[in-house]
Amino acid sequence: MIYASRFLVLEDPPMQGPDIMEVQEILKKLGFYSSAVDGIFGKVTEAAVIKFQQSVPMTADGVVGSYTWSQLILRNTYTPIVTKIAANGLPNIYINTVKRRLTFTSDSLNKTYKVAVGKPSTPSPLGNWVIVQKVVNPGGPFGVRWMRLSVPWGGYGIHGTNNPSSIGKAVSHGCIRMYNEDVIEVYDRTPIGTPVTIVGNSYAARNMKKGDSGSDVAEVQRMLKKLGYYNAKIDGSFGRLTEQAVIRFQTDKGLQVDGIVGPQTVYALQKAYALAINDQQP
Repeated sequence: MIYASRFLVLEDPPMQGPDIMEVQEILKKLGFYSSAVDGIFGKVTEAAVIKFQQSVPMTADGVVGSYTWSQLILRNTYTPIVTKIAANGLPNIYINTVKRRLTFTSDSLNKTYKVAVGKPSTPSPLGNWVIVQKVVNPGGPFGVRWMRLSVPWGGYGIHGTNNPSSIGKAVSHGCIRMYNEDVIEVYDRTPIGTPVTIVGNSYAARNMKKGDSGSDVAEVQRMLKKLGYYNAKIDGSFGRLTEQAVIRFQTDKGLQVDGIVGPQTVYALQKAYALAINDQQP
């Protein structure tokens, strides 16, 4: 339903990770950031994000979501080179999000690993990508290794984890999680430019309105309830109370007030919800 990796925002304590490091690196190249590239989302990073957002222009709230990511990547000088990096002789990474398996193929190793993938509301990005960044020991929820994918609308990667019990499940914010010992084995054999193919179920978004029903409606109700707009039962049925809650949310966020949950309302909901629950998991 949402095609964005985790939202990057100023928190206390501050968010950390290799995705933040990449944002800082791009902002530095573009002249918006002059401090250390340390992967910590502090006040200086937030101020740089706001300056960038003002230059686009777009809503300058200091939060790095899918639109800010896409604008950063669009302006980053390495982007046109990405498709030229992949060449014959490189290994290949194939990820099946349904089976939750990653297969690594090279001249020296052919092996399949159990992985965690994105949940339906924040699915892993299907398509053909390449590895564009590698980081050793990013720490925290990223585990011992990080390999960023060339996805242009978010900070998606293949990485380790500090939650090994999540492996084999659809629980992430779109990233591919591996056991730490497995990601080390793959990382050491994966150069920049390695092609990555991700296949699986496509979670097509729809405009939700009064009279609709389904798990996506239940998710909207769950988010609205957490945000204080909906106080009825989470039943997956888009009735009068759900419509009224959507209208109140749209009014507060300055969105088109029509009671219909389309792409802009979905994005605003996901963003508000992620900030409300301090969702920092990749």
